Amino acid sequence: MIEPPENIELLKFPNHLFWFDENGILCGKSISGKQVDLPVMKELSEKIIAHLEGKKVCMLIDFSNVSKADRETRDFVNREFPKIAKAVALLSQNPLGRMMANLFFNLKKQPYPTKMFDKEEEAKQWLLDFIDEED
Repeated sequence: MIEPPENIELLKFPNHLFWFDENGILCGKSISGKQVDLPVMKELSEKIIAHLEGKKVCMLIDFSNVSKADRETRDFVNREFPKIAKAVALLSQNPLGRMMANLFFNLKKQPYPTKMFDKEEEAKQWLLDFIDEED
């Protein structure tokens, strides 16, 4: 599981934490293991989009603690993430997290590169190839 470094600005939500690493990668993780629902995802999406001010970023998302999400929520994520994502690396330390990541991002072809990883370092290294790409 990924953890934010000490003394870094966190974007806090009821069930999620987000932060930028030293390379500008937007890192996120679920902190509750609760079901991801549409109202929470809408709030999260609106705040992140506002914070990014129209820029797209590379994202590392840890799905290790993510629980299930309904179809409406998955569809919303599939519509909203193209507004902010250059590339998305998915990380999970357990089978349920891998399954959820696949449901969110791989059942429907994404307009940005996605890839599943077991190790944070490998995921970040892969994302570095997309950092300097134009939006």
